[in-house]
Amino acid sequence: MTVSRREFIQWSAAASALAATGLDLSAAPAKVAPKKILILGGTGFLGPATIEIAQARGHQVTMFNRGKTRPDLFPGVTKLHGDRDPKKGEGLKELETGTWDAVIDNSGYYPRMVGASAALLAPRAKRYLYISSISAYKEPNPENGTEDAPLATMPDPTLETMGKNYEYYGALKALCEQAAEKAMPGRTCVVRPGYIVGPYDPTDRFTYWPVRLDKGGEVAVPGAPADPIQIIDVRDLGAWLVKLAEDGTVGAFNACGPDRTLTWGEVIGACQKSASEKSTLAWIPAAFLLKREQHEGFPIWAPAEGETKGFHTWSNKRALKAGLRFRPVE
Repeated sequence: MTVSRREFIQWSAAASALAATGLDLSAAPAKVAPKKILILGGTGFLGPATIEIAQARGHQVTMFNRGKTRPDLFPGVTKLHGDRDPKKGEGLKELETGTWDAVIDNSGYYPRMVGASAALLAPRAKRYLYISSISAYKEPNPENGTEDAPLATMPDPTLETMGKNYEYYGALKALCEQAAEKAMPGRTCVVRPGYIVGPYDPTDRFTYWPVRLDKGGEVAVPGAPADPIQIIDVRDLGAWLVKLAEDGTVGAFNACGPDRTLTWGEVIGACQKSASEKSTLAWIPAAFLLKREQHEGFPIWAPAEGETKGFHTWSNKRALKAGLRFRPVE
């Protein structure tokens, strides 16, 4: 694997941050029986974090993807190539043989394709972990909603498009969950993360704030310090996925963190403390932004009123009971 200077700096910073939390992956892991884990995807954001944890815990990992994104990652991992769409090229051909204790599907967006992979692997895989999204729930979201909240739907469930404004993304995720469960009834684990943050985050939804506050000066911040916010570090999510695979866990789980109510003021305060320049905050009330339809201009935050009042309040009690743990926002 060739590592650029930029990547080296990123990984060094990540390692320093990890050490600061007291979470040391170099420590000897608790003894667990080695598992054979198949990752559908594995080269983007969540996949690498999951694979690193799995390898550190002594598991045998196989990746299945197109082989186009960062193909040099994890040279010691078995790599199978194909397409999630069985109608394209060789499709799922390389998955026609082999057995696994768990499949972690973090690259499934359309139910036809998720159903195809789950059905093909059903006779040879013990568990199917499908990474869905908190967006799978029907909007507007309830406050403190549980995994039993109504799921999103769409007029034509056979459509294979996210929609012009990604309006079908959540409903498609819900349909993917159902396709996996249909193929492997009683052996499916559905994980619904909210905002995933951390090293190699391809968006600027979270990183916008520490970067902006690092520049100093007066900073416009939406909402109020008491507004709730839910995030999960990609390394914590990856570690938990490996634990779910180890434990053979099934069912649906909200993967939103942390294990208490995190306030928007705490997040902004942590960004201020880590900044190299001093800043002053100009809080803009949500009502002001909603009236002018400017509330979507600020990343990761959502108004704690109106249609998005419940967005950052999902219950994670079931996930905590299943072993999900979080590092501090700092």
